[in-house]
Amino acid sequence: MNLPNALTYSHTLLSEVVGPGATVVDATVGQGHDTIFLANLVGKTGRVIGFDIQQAALDETQQQLQLTGLGQPVELHATGHEHVAEYLTADEPVTAAIFNLGYLPGGDKSVITRPETTLAAVKALLPHLPRGGRIILVVYAGHPGGATERNAVVDFCQALPQKTYQVLRYGFINQVHTPPFLLAIERR
Repeated sequence: MNLPNALTYSHTLLSEVVGPGATVVDATVGQGHDTIFLANLVGKTGRVIGFDIQQAALDETQQQLQLTGLGQPVELHATGHEHVAEYLTADEPVTAAIFNLGYLPGGDKSVITRPETTLAAVKALLPHLPRGGRIILVVYAGHPGGATERNAVVDFCQALPQKTYQVLRYGFINQVHTPPFLLAIERR
């Protein structure tokens, strides 16, 4: 058995806290893998709120949801994740959120996540996290603009108050081509 990569480990961390009836956020829908994974975890009584600025990604994900019969708990929004608060009531708990930072694999590499919108979304989600709730960021930094976002997100996470949050950084440190790493913010 090999050590799991950042993406695989993100699903482990999500499955530990997300169960039937939960509200969760897929901040970067992309090809829909996390959306479908979350829909399975929350079941028909839960809510998955997904965001992507690329309509083609949402269309592909919607098709996958219909094929798997998991469309019921999922809302897909063609807008940036920085607008997440507009889709939540003031006191609605969000058990978990996942971000895959970078660009859509196989898509337009000039369309990337940006530190200002990513951090706006994370800041909007933090007050909604219940105790034990998690925000997972899978950070891909090997593309133009990636290092800037990586640095901003790491700096933000390092500055979170330890009494309220614990933050895990997980990733391989001896691999070429800037492998992705994971940041997990958990509310204490």
